[in-house]
Amino acid sequence: MEKKPRAIKDKRYEEKHKAERKAKNATWGTSVPREKVEQINAFLDKYGYTKVQLIEAGYKALLDDAAEHNLSLGKIMDGYDDFFGFESEKNKS
Repeated sequence: MEKKPRAIKDKRYEEKHKAERKAKNATWGTSVPREKVEQINAFLDKYGYTKVQLIEAGYKALLDDAAEHNLSLGKIMDGYDDFFGFESEKNKS
């Protein structure tokens, strides 16, 4: 039995599981200035963070910032369920 090169095996695996990966994950096609990317990568390397951790922390920080300016969002994020009638989305319609 002839062994197949790893590259061929990897390609077959990737092709077979492509739809599954696409359904589970997303890739953002975005551009960041090279200088900023180098600064971010140096920070991540120095402190041992991943790009996913960077994105998750940034998203949380933006949610927290938005919640400071939006009482209803702040209450939802803090787990409150004691909305006044005028704050409830149901009563806005």
